[in-house]
Amino acid sequence: MKLPASLREQMKIPLGILLPEIQANKENILKNISENSFIITVGDRTTQKMIEFDLIPSLQIVDGIEKREKREPPKLANATEITVDNPPAEITLQSINVIKKAFLMNPPVRILVTGEEDLLVLPVCIHAPENSVVLYGQPNEGLVITKITTEIRNKAQSLLDLME
Repeated sequence: MKLPASLREQMKIPLGILLPEIQANKENILKNISENSFIITVGDRTTQKMIEFDLIPSLQIVDGIEKREKREPPKLANATEITVDNPPAEITLQSINVIKKAFLMNPPVRILVTGEEDLLVLPVCIHAPENSVVLYGQPNEGLVITKITTEIRNKAQSLLDLME
């Protein structure tokens, strides 16, 4: 499924709370995550930040790229790693299936994407277990923290349905 040009602006609207970059510290993040949450990160910088805060995400989706620049994926010992191809501005069926599979595995699980991981926030929000919190970066703005609710699942599904 490809992202149509008509949907690009809508994808820039955060699915959850936007913490401005200057406020995206451990204390403010913890205010938005309950103690037993299933933490999911999408993006290299977000994943690295959470690992540095010792808030190890149960599921991490990274692509080794930040703002179009190659980078080393965040370091984390003992994560099960799965690789998947997902071209920029697309969501492949293979990616959706790998995300579903990852939720059935023992955490922490890291999905290493060849291509681009940005849009995978949508299938993550649809298929995440109850009590999940998804964190992802909003370029040049900050950190988005999304608690998974029926409303969020429906919004993510309707955005996914608009893709071609």
